[in-house]
Amino acid sequence: MPLEEAQDAVEDFLAEQEAAEVYDDGEECDGVYVFFITGAAEKVLLAVASGTAGLPGIPSGVFAMVTNDEAEEIGLGRRVELPLG
Repeated sequence: MPLEEAQDAVEDFLAEQEAAEVYDDGEECDGVYVFFITGAAEKVLLAVASGTAGLPGIPSGVFAMVTNDEAEEIGLGRRVELPLG
């Protein structure tokens, strides 16, 4: 699956989730594509993020960054490999 289609699949998946809110449009940052979700407890957000890793056409190496709105820049925080076990 081309990268643009994979990005669209993730955006569609996240838009359908009732447990979390999409904070902003996804964007490319340092060679990776970043999606922003919020509005739930960390455990719930990680479960939603983990669901994206199992979508058809999503490449391996998916991870989440657990951060908050006080981070000085995108990409700072605790890295969590996905999908969760």
